[in-house]
Amino acid sequence: MSGAEANAGRPEGARSWTRVLASYRQPDQIRSLFEIFVTVLPFIAFWAAAAVCVAHGSLWGLCFTVPAAGFLVRLFILQHDCGHGALFMRRGLNDWIGRLLGVFTLTPYDYWRRSHAVHHASVGNLDRRGIGDVDTLTVAEYRALSPWARARYRLYRHPLVMFGLGPAWLFVCQYRVPLGFMRAGAQPWISTLSTNLAIALPIALLIWLIGFGPFLLVQVPITLMAATAGVWLFYVQHQFEETHWTEQEDWDFQKSALHGSSHYDLPRPLRWLSGNIGIHHVHHLAARIPFYRLPEVLRDYPELKQVGRITFLESFKCVRLVLWDEGDKCLISFRAERSARGALPA
Repeated sequence: MSGAEANAGRPEGARSWTRVLASYRQPDQIRSLFEIFVTVLPFIAFWAAAAVCVAHGSLWGLCFTVPAAGFLVRLFILQHDCGHGALFMRRGLNDWIGRLLGVFTLTPYDYWRRSHAVHHASVGNLDRRGIGDVDTLTVAEYRALSPWARARYRLYRHPLVMFGLGPAWLFVCQYRVPLGFMRAGAQPWISTLSTNLAIALPIALLIWLIGFGPFLLVQVPITLMAATAGVWLFYVQHQFEETHWTEQEDWDFQKSALHGSSHYDLPRPLRWLSGNIGIHHVHHLAARIPFYRLPEVLRDYPELKQVGRITFLESFKCVRLVLWDEGDKCLISFRAERSARGALPA
């Protein structure tokens, strides 16, 4: 067991990690501005290149939508850091930049930030599932469902839905109304409706400039690819075999943060495009660390590198993990659940 794992197994050790990581929370505001510019400008350039080519009849221009989608994912990570107050010292500056980036990512910033805060406050807590996370049932809950409810859950967890229809629904439809916070006051409504309006205005202008067809040919693949990549990243960050979940009475925030979040060890180019979000266990321990400082933590505390580590190739195995086995304390597949059920005494 590594030093990090040993520390995380004791409440006092977990608290010590919080103190240690506090020194990394200071943002470099010039660096933050630089990261915004080197993400926004290439995104706009690739989008424009694709649009000009398509508007002039060259569908080869759609090749530019692939890097554009990659930079759109990175824009979401910047928005994500703004939501944690991590890019700038002033909360207001984080919020307004986050709202502006939300126009690019089709994400209402204040509504999303509220949902994401619930996710951070309840990660690994079996009694507080359902907001800001991937719906996951325990084996006992799944077995208690009716056949129809089981089929519906299996459909929800099917890869074509989880990484195909699901991301499109989330970013194109669900984020247009404050689902989950319908009765939470005016702010979620203001956030979603103002973002909708802010999105509609540039869309109308772009359609006027290049036409409805070319706009759809460019924007739709960018949105779908970026949405799928974003959902995939979020999925792998918490849906891995040795993740950590427990009931409320035994739940410890920092143990759950460290062991309920993965270290998705991506190749360097993907690590850059995803804003180091794969260092997710450290992010959950100290969410206000700017994304560009997360590698510093692994450099200074190498024992954290192996905690929850998943490589790019290993991550594809996570797709089959769909149920939490409360006995073995791990995620399992539908096939493993069927095998275990068949082995039960009559």
